[in-house]
Amino acid sequence: MVRTEVADALRAYAAALTGYRDFLKARLRRSTDDFALGPERFLAMLAAKEGVTIDLARLRRIGEEDLAHNLAILELSARAIEPKKPVATVVDMVKRDKPAADKVLAEATTQAAAMRKFLVDKSIVTIPSEDVAEVRVSPPFMRWNAAFLSAPGVFEEKTLPAFYYISPPDPTWPRREQQAYIPPRGDLLYTTIHEVWPGHFLQYLHQKRARSRVLRSFCTYSAVEGWAHYAEQMMHEAGASGGDPKLAIGQLTDALLRDVRFLSAIGLHTGGMKVRDSVAMFETQAFAERPTARQQATRGTFDPGYLNYTLGKLMIRKLRDDWKGKAGSDYSLKAFHDRFLSYGCAPIPVIRRAMLGPDAGPAL
Repeated sequence: MVRTEVADALRAYAAALTGYRDFLKARLRRSTDDFALGPERFLAMLAAKEGVTIDLARLRRIGEEDLAHNLAILELSARAIEPKKPVATVVDMVKRDKPAADKVLAEATTQAAAMRKFLVDKSIVTIPSEDVAEVRVSPPFMRWNAAFLSAPGVFEEKTLPAFYYISPPDPTWPRREQQAYIPPRGDLLYTTIHEVWPGHFLQYLHQKRARSRVLRSFCTYSAVEGWAHYAEQMMHEAGASGGDPKLAIGQLTDALLRDVRFLSAIGLHTGGMKVRDSVAMFETQAFAERPTARQQATRGTFDPGYLNYTLGKLMIRKLRDDWKGKAGSDYSLKAFHDRFLSYGCAPIPVIRRAMLGPDAGPAL
């Protein structure tokens, strides 16, 4: 009986997807390149979806400052490796340090175990269960993303596995493109941190424990991706790179990519930025190769919310600083993380008021 119900549901889903495909094809004839939301709607999006009220000039300045900060630290890391070579040359050299294609899953599995142990040893955050995310190659129909977490629903009562999926290069691609698709070691480490420990998977484990069904049911873009991106920088600062500047460059280039997303979202949707200008910024400021830069710039046209990686990270860091100031000698990093995660992935300004009180002040 269940098999029949599943088959019927799949047929309904297939019909719905086919109808949506046909709708998009029909709309294509009337499509234009006029994708920009405009300043008013862009700011309304942030207010409605993330609870953030801010003017564009200040928002842009915040992104520019984080970009400049990360570029300066990247230069220091590059100089520690090759003092006399251009930063871009050093970054390119570091990116060539990759595991073999057939060793990526094994290396990610080792990294995940090491990062979980790191959290415990450094007393960074509470791990509320013994559950782990199994590292698997992503199914062929899900390879639209290089790596991602797939976990059971938060209301699932049965014990079901969660998966940290990593997509292999397409075997039909030219060999050079296949090799370029394999993540460098530093990138892979901080992707594992972002997706599993203490990123999305740990946040999911805490969300499942939330007392409120509302907190378990709903999430905001900036709280989900902001937490995972915050986790990358926090773990690096806690010593996850082990003092290796090559691994540090992996963390920093990931941060720069998110900074350029932040500025591209603002530019593309409120400042008249052309897609080609965004592509150039990804290449020069985030050290992205042309295919990645083009894909990231294109994403900005239909996902203006991808500024939320950096937006969320910066709101969490400010909340941590302000909470530390209020807690004084009672402050601990673990206590902050546990308290923050207890609110699931609610809007960060709402979490801020819950943690600091009605006089919490602005989130940014």
